[in-house]
Amino acid sequence: MIKDRVRTETYKAAITQHQNSIAGKVVVDVGCGTGILSIFCAQVGAKRVYAVDASEIAIQASAVVKANNLSDTVIVLHGRVEDVEIDEGVDVIISEWMGYMLLYESMLESVITARDRWLKPGGLILPSSATLYMAPVTHTDRYRDSIDFWRNVYGIDMSAMLALAKQCAFEEPSVETISGENVLTWPHVVKQVDCYAVTIDELKSVATRYRFKSMMRAPLHGFAFWFDVEFNGPAIFPTSTDSPSLFIGSSSNNPVDGSQRKKRSNPNEALVLSTAPEDPPTHWQQTLIYLYEPVDLEQDQLIEGSVTLSQSKENPRFMNIRLEYAAGGRAFVKESVMR
Repeated sequence: MIKDRVRTETYKAAITQHQNSIAGKVVVDVGCGTGILSIFCAQVGAKRVYAVDASEIAIQASAVVKANNLSDTVIVLHGRVEDVEIDEGVDVIISEWMGYMLLYESMLESVITARDRWLKPGGLILPSSATLYMAPVTHTDRYRDSIDFWRNVYGIDMSAMLALAKQCAFEEPSVETISGENVLTWPHVVKQVDCYAVTIDELKSVATRYRFKSMMRAPLHGFAFWFDVEFNGPAIFPTSTDSPSLFIGSSSNNPVDGSQRKKRSNPNEALVLSTAPEDPPTHWQQTLIYLYEPVDLEQDQLIEGSVTLSQSKENPRFMNIRLEYAAGGRAFVKESVMR
């Protein structure tokens, strides 16, 4: 993740941008890892930084802090945010909490816990907000390499392998990089997260209905998910639904239009870390839910349905995904687990 320059340099830029809110203040770094974000905060003048991590990496973080002569400023706490004690309020919370598909294995619950335990009124949270998107995609090369390969293997008909090949290739979500050319429509907002107000309960299950219109004639191979995070003050999301949405996939409970999307991506308005297919790649890439059978789409054909993301009862770090979709008069359900 440190080698992910988009990720690391955006966080460093955000810390520099908010230097006036960090200098002389108390910071908590939730899930500090090697401590790099804590050190960035110390370098811009933080009074004190509590670097918290439950894993053994906290031992290395302590060594890194010591090697950089910052032990008087950065205090590494080895333990869960829910368990460690900080005997003062904090002015800033910083965390790189995002997981694949934004919410998979994410530490957002720990950020919420830190916020509710220690953040002073008017304090700063970085990142301040996040948006999870989805869109239908076509990916003929991927389908050909995974499935059509078996129709002729060195001159041998191995099509008997097709059912197993589809199960192996497409049963679970796939983390990979696609391009904007794979995306068939404008995206739909699955979930907006205001880090100043989000609750743990609302993350247990996220559901939305979508409605897309294909921009081209192509096979529908699945749906891609990606996210943006913003580094700003307390987030204010639009509440008016008077203006029609330019996002074909938007619905009234997810009010995001093209102009708002552009505004969020404008670095003069807010610093954004994006994992969208058209943006520079990150280690998060995109998460794809592939269909077992592609659906042939005509231009302007409707694709509609719903998606539900919920914590697995088997393991709260796992994510259950239920995808319902209908196109061309046929309806389907795809259920999978991201583990």
